[in-house]
Amino acid sequence: MRVGLKDIQQARQRLQGVLHETQTDLSSSASQVVGSDVFFKYENTQLTGSFKIRGAFNKISSLTDSEKKRGVVASSAGNHAQGVALSAKLLGTKATIVMPVGASLNKVSATRSYGAEVVLHGAFYDEAYAKAREIEKETGAVFVHPYEDPFIVAGQGTVALEILEKVPDLDSIVVAIGGGGLISGIATAIKALRPQCRVIGVQTESAPSMAKLFRGESDETQGGPQTIADGIAVKNPSQEIFESFIRESVDEIVTVNDDEIAAAIVFLLERTKNLVEGAGAVSLAAMMNRSLKLGKKTCAVLSGGNIDLNVIAKVVTKGLIRQGRLAEFSVVANDQPGTLELLTRILAAQKANIMEIRHDRVGSHLSLREAKIDFVIETMGPEHSHAIMDSLKKSGFRVLA
Repeated sequence: MRVGLKDIQQARQRLQGVLHETQTDLSSSASQVVGSDVFFKYENTQLTGSFKIRGAFNKISSLTDSEKKRGVVASSAGNHAQGVALSAKLLGTKATIVMPVGASLNKVSATRSYGAEVVLHGAFYDEAYAKAREIEKETGAVFVHPYEDPFIVAGQGTVALEILEKVPDLDSIVVAIGGGGLISGIATAIKALRPQCRVIGVQTESAPSMAKLFRGESDETQGGPQTIADGIAVKNPSQEIFESFIRESVDEIVTVNDDEIAAAIVFLLERTKNLVEGAGAVSLAAMMNRSLKLGKKTCAVLSGGNIDLNVIAKVVTKGLIRQGRLAEFSVVANDQPGTLELLTRILAAQKANIMEIRHDRVGSHLSLREAKIDFVIETMGPEHSHAIMDSLKKSGFRVLA
């Protein structure tokens, strides 16, 4: 598969007047944490809430009239689904999208709202992909691959053209990797226009297939990947994408865990007032938690914002725990009147806000005269949490963190 700068420039012409040119802005708060000038590319504000519509629209607009009459079919965990659905609607063709049974409910609903027929099949993306290929053969619809297609890659590469226009002296760019279409397009444009700029990919620790392929390691991951970054939870890496783009144009690939991603989501909510999904936050998570050669000016591509409302509370909680602003601990104490009152007075004196209390008197690890009280408290940070624990210990309580 070959994609050049000219293909990406032509894709941008097709997208002009149809899609948003999303903002590329300097974040002073992220820059302070990371130690470089950090620019965010807000693809979470793109139509359908993700960069995916760039490639989808470029692909479907390239079809002949006869191909459009046959319709299109695609497989996706969510963002590609919405991009294909809206692009098909705008270009007057029918779309059938196969999504995993466990796909985010808001992504399934949004895909249907754009007029596509949604087929739920399989537990993971790879199974949905196989089903979509069956539909392609049965109906004659044109399959719109989420990443193994030159028109898709070229469309995604338009992100880099917009970034370089705002930050022409960029030293590095950090990009999520699922199937690899986004980083392939971005790397192609970056290396053509600013070859000294480092291109860094990010995957999750539970779905590290491309990272392992990049490092020449065998992938022994069992079962399907479980991560809050569901948009990049691709189990099997694309050999074609790797050989055509990533091997030569990507400088480094790192992985991050769900706790780090959750903390990045919380950071973006608080500091930029932007809601970003797990896959969209991995670039910032890598910047904040890995030793990357970023240079003076770097850009984190916030690739999507379609997070399931049902999991936001859990993600925020994990993020606050990661930042040390929520603390979970247990106290083992004598089971007698006044103990709980004493504990709460100590916490109040330390200005800790109690969020939750659970009382256990019958645990097998407890003596007849003991009780275990589980606390969830809100603090001002790690130092505050440590001060609270020290105060409880000095008062004679056994604290289990």
